[in-house]
Amino acid sequence: MKHLFALNKYFLKNKWRLILGLLFTAISIVFSVFQPIMVRQIFDLLSHNIDEYRLLSDTPLKGAFRADFTHVLAFYGVSILLFALLSGFFLFLQRQTLIVMSRHIEYDLKNEVYQHYQQLDLNFFKMHRTGDLMSRITEDVSRVRMYVGPAIMYASRTLFLIVVIVYLMLQVNPLLTLYTLSPLPLLALTIYFVNRIIHRKSERIQAQLSNITSIAQESYSGIRVIKSYVQEDASAKHFEEASEAYKISSVSLAKTDALFQPTMALMIGLSVILTIFIGGIQVIAGNITVGNLAEFVIYVNMLMFPFFSIGMVASMIQRAAASQQRINEFLQIEPTIRDEPTAKTVDIQGGIRLQNVTFTYPHTGITAINNFNLHIAPGQKVAVIGRTGSGKSTLAQLLIRMYDPQEGKVMLDGHDIRYLQLANLRGQISYVPQDVFLFSDSVANNIRFGDPSASLQMVQTAARQASVEKDILGFSEGFDTEIGERGVTLSGGQKQRISIARALIKNPDILIFDDCLSAVDARTEKEIIGNLYAYLKNKTAIIITHRIFSLFAFDKIIVLDEGKIVEEGTHDDLLSLNGYYSELYARQQSGEDESVTK
Repeated sequence: MKHLFALNKYFLKNKWRLILGLLFTAISIVFSVFQPIMVRQIFDLLSHNIDEYRLLSDTPLKGAFRADFTHVLAFYGVSILLFALLSGFFLFLQRQTLIVMSRHIEYDLKNEVYQHYQQLDLNFFKMHRTGDLMSRITEDVSRVRMYVGPAIMYASRTLFLIVVIVYLMLQVNPLLTLYTLSPLPLLALTIYFVNRIIHRKSERIQAQLSNITSIAQESYSGIRVIKSYVQEDASAKHFEEASEAYKISSVSLAKTDALFQPTMALMIGLSVILTIFIGGIQVIAGNITVGNLAEFVIYVNMLMFPFFSIGMVASMIQRAAASQQRINEFLQIEPTIRDEPTAKTVDIQGGIRLQNVTFTYPHTGITAINNFNLHIAPGQKVAVIGRTGSGKSTLAQLLIRMYDPQEGKVMLDGHDIRYLQLANLRGQISYVPQDVFLFSDSVANNIRFGDPSASLQMVQTAARQASVEKDILGFSEGFDTEIGERGVTLSGGQKQRISIARALIKNPDILIFDDCLSAVDARTEKEIIGNLYAYLKNKTAIIITHRIFSLFAFDKIIVLDEGKIVEEGTHDDLLSLNGYYSELYARQQSGEDESVTK
């Protein structure tokens, strides 16, 4: 239950809806309890006047007496109907306030969770599966909504109804009330023990549901791999096993939930029996009237749904507590990459310096950058070359502060980037990652993602600079073509070039290209390089690649190995060293010659 305290801020925000909802609940109950009171009066009226009616059965007054009595009964009948309508009307208003409140809280909670996800760093996402993240923002939030809406609505109605009815019953006959309510302590004890079981099982079910969501998400994302390796059956079996575990746990919880209904039905039935039996004795003794007995029976039946709802509400609360606990676990995680209190904004000119930088990935323990030093002057063009795992991509991640180094400093124009506002820093750098990601949207909107305010003409210009405009114009709807999830309808080269266009439209001061031309052919590569050379004239650029661009006049080329610079210089300087760069260039030239021959 303590985990649900985190929702108090939402109740405070929606306090007027909550107050009005509780007020409407109370008014609805007041009108509903008038009905058994009027039934009591009818029974007592019948009981008191039946003998008088029999005495007048052979007299002329019989008709007048019956007419008057009929009018009285009609008045009571209309009154009962009116009270029922008023009770129903305020019940409607109760739902309109409390259920609407729950939807507003659901909206705010989902936004809070999503915004918190956006603030967390890459290390968090590497250590948590996407399906689990999705489950917490969908299934868990939905279960919390059941607590802030239906559970509160039913609980408040149950509480008010029990208090009012017990008070009225005590006013009639305390002894009969005691017998009628005597099964309730046993019912409360049952609810307590069953709730503990429900809470434990709910936590397990939510974890299993997250696992199912993760398996499904991974299967959908990797469907090409699954099909190419003919692993459809194995994938289906894996999902079936996870679903079977979820089914078993859900059935077990459903069986536990089922204990509530018969247990409470038994207690209510026992109350009715005690009411009739003890009440009959009280009527015979003259302590209460027949109308009181009828009133008590109606009260007991009115308590039936509240006691039934106790089990339902308890189940909702326990499930919500388990879900809110899972949500709180993420909301309490603080991002390691965030703005310092003294963070400032600066206009970047493009000067980059890394001083004795060492970085080790927390989740693997692999040191990707080791005592690294590099200086890039504003406007310089630098190529970063190295074997797989040499630290090239890590260097890019450090420059845009996706990670902070454990040792050393990463500086821009003499400013430690840890003391620059993240939005300001990343807003002036364009990064084209190695793993291209496109959204399920139009081509134009994917390019415009780099600058949401960009006009269509700017989008077209960026596409032309990235050598992808001709491809786009060949699509059925041109720049308005929907490209599907992750750009599934595009080739690898088209996705890379659209990603480059997205970076160019941002018009940044620093551009980082992380092996983003691996899927394009040699002719297109030369075209893109030619366009970039003109575009990057006054900008700082870092091009991470496994190929050598001999046509691009780099100011500096560095070769990485095991997180350190092993070669550095211009193209001619590195060829003269006869090291890794020279060897890579020779292999590349040989490959190009062979491709020309073929």
